[in-house]
Amino acid sequence: MVDGVSGNSPAGTSALSGSRTTIAQNFDTFLQILTTQLKNQNPLDPLDTNQFTQQLVQFTGVEQQLKTNEFLENLLAMTQTTGRSDAVGYIGKQVTVSGQTTALAGSGAVWGYNAEANVANANITIQNAEGSVVYSTTGSLAQGAGTFTWDGISSDGQPMPDGMYTIKMEGANVSGKPVKITTSAVGLVTAVDFSGNEPMVTVGGKLVPFSDISEVRLVEEKPGDKA
Repeated sequence: MVDGVSGNSPAGTSALSGSRTTIAQNFDTFLQILTTQLKNQNPLDPLDTNQFTQQLVQFTGVEQQLKTNEFLENLLAMTQTTGRSDAVGYIGKQVTVSGQTTALAGSGAVWGYNAEANVANANITIQNAEGSVVYSTTGSLAQGAGTFTWDGISSDGQPMPDGMYTIKMEGANVSGKPVKITTSAVGLVTAVDFSGNEPMVTVGGKLVPFSDISEVRLVEEKPGDKA
């Protein structure tokens, strides 16, 4: 994990090195045998040079294939290293990821949304981790992307504790026809985990695949943030 970063080294390098060592040893042995045979061949019945040529070509082909594999492994390792550096660079930044659940911490909780059309009548509810509705409101939404910020105050005016909260947004146009509204969570990246096949970022205490991030922003400083 990063805060802590954990990771695995690319596999297969030692196996490839072993293969190259073996082919080199076999090639040396082949050349020694060839030299001995040439020294001791019968002048009246010389050895078939075509066979030696074919074997030399085969050895060369295998050696070239091993070099190609080694190059591809090094290229893959470089790509993985670059991807990890990119993921680490997200720590401390605000990201948008697919989903309905985000963290309420301090100043509030933020969700992103995207409405396929103008929403004349939108119903928005927020549930706590236990599934209880703590806040609801109605209103209108413009077509396209936007954000919804909740200050953490429940519908009855009580401040809610920090934690994970889930939003649900439904709505219809002026004709009463339902409009599809997709939501996304917005939060700070606090850690990156490299233990799996794909980096996982921690957003609001929740692990999210790196590929689920759709937007990255610098956190805007508010007056009084600096000493």
